[in-house]
Amino acid sequence: MKITKTWSKLTLVGLAAVTLAACGGSEKEETAKAEQKAEVINWKMVTTWPKNFPGLGTGAENLAQNINDMSNGRLSIKVYAAGELVPPLEVFDAVSRGTAEMSHGAAYYWKGKAPAAQFFTAVPFGFTAQEINSWIHHGGGLKLWEEIYEPFNLIPMAAGNTGVQMGGWFNKEINSLEDFQGLKMRIPGLGGEVLKKVGGTPINLPGGEIFTSLQTGAIDATEWVGSYNDLAFGLYKAAKFYYYPGWHEPGSTMEAIFNKEAFEALPKDLQMIVRSAVRQANAEMLDEFTALNNAALETLVNEHNVVLKPFPSDVMSALKKASEETLEEVAAADPLSQKVYDSFKDFGGKVRAWHEVSERAYINGREVE
Repeated sequence: MKITKTWSKLTLVGLAAVTLAACGGSEKEETAKAEQKAEVINWKMVTTWPKNFPGLGTGAENLAQNINDMSNGRLSIKVYAAGELVPPLEVFDAVSRGTAEMSHGAAYYWKGKAPAAQFFTAVPFGFTAQEINSWIHHGGGLKLWEEIYEPFNLIPMAAGNTGVQMGGWFNKEINSLEDFQGLKMRIPGLGGEVLKKVGGTPINLPGGEIFTSLQTGAIDATEWVGSYNDLAFGLYKAAKFYYYPGWHEPGSTMEAIFNKEAFEALPKDLQMIVRSAVRQANAEMLDEFTALNNAALETLVNEHNVVLKPFPSDVMSALKKASEETLEEVAAADPLSQKVYDSFKDFGGKVRAWHEVSERAYINGREVE
C-alpha cells in the first residue's frame, strides 16, 4: 500500500486537537483554536501616497509588515499605493464601502464629506505632534474622531505624525500679506481655508501631482511636508524660495482607517495586534522625520542653493488672526465641528499652560549662554 507524505490541513488540525484533548483540554475548544490559528485573513490597504515614498508611503508599508509579523502571518495585508487600486483621494470611500479593509492617509482630505475630520490632521497654530497625540489618546479626541466616522462605517486611528512642517515652496518672495493675494497654492485642510481668507486660492492635490503642477505654473506655491520628503519629491527644481515655519501644520497626524465590519470581524487578539501596530507606527514616523529632516535641509540649502527664509513676523501675526477667525467660522457651520473645536480649545489651554513651565521653559533655558 502506498503511503502519501502529504497531510491535509484538516488532518493536522484534527491530530492537534486530539493530542491536546488527551492532555486534559476540551477537544471542541482546542479544535476551534487550531483552526483559528491556521486561518489566514487577507486584507487590502489603499493609500494616498506614491509607492515607496519615504516616510509616508514606507510608513504604510511598514505598518502592514508589522501587523503580518505580530500576527505570525494570520493577518496578511497587501498595500496599494495611490492610483494602484483606487485614486489617492478616493481611499476613504473605498474603505467605507468595503473595496479595501483599511487605508493610510490624512483626515483633512475628507473635509468635504465630514468637515470635523480636518481637526484630526492639523490645525493652524494648533497642536504640536506631542500635543495632538495626547489629545487624541488621553483628551477625548479619539472618541470624537470615531463619532465623526461612525456614519461612514469606519474606525479611525492615529498612524503617524510628521512633526512641525515647513511653510512651503514659493516662486516669489513673501514680504507682506499682500503677496498672498491671488496666490494659487496647494494647501489642504484648515490651512487652505486660512489662505482663502487672506486672498489666496487653495488647491487640494495628491502628492503625486504636486511637482508637475508647480513646475508648469498650474500652482504658484505648495506646501508638502518637510525637508526630508520635499527633497525626495525634487521640489527644489520647481521653486526657489523655501519658507518656515509650517504655521498651517504644526504636528500633522496621519490616519489609518478601517472598515468597521471587517475590523470587528477579527478575533479579539488580532484587533489588539492591529491597534498596537498602529500605535507603534504613529511613534515611528515622528522619530524618522525628526532624525532625517535636518540633513535633508542642509542638502537643499548647500547643494541645491535653495533660498531658506522665515515668514515675516507681521505675516505670521496676520495668518494667526485669520486662523482664529477661520476656526470659529468652521466650528459655527457644523454642530459636530463645534463639538470637536470646543474639546480642542479646552485641552489646548491646559496643555499650553503645562508646556509654558516644561517644554518652552526648558528649550529657552537650554539656549542660555
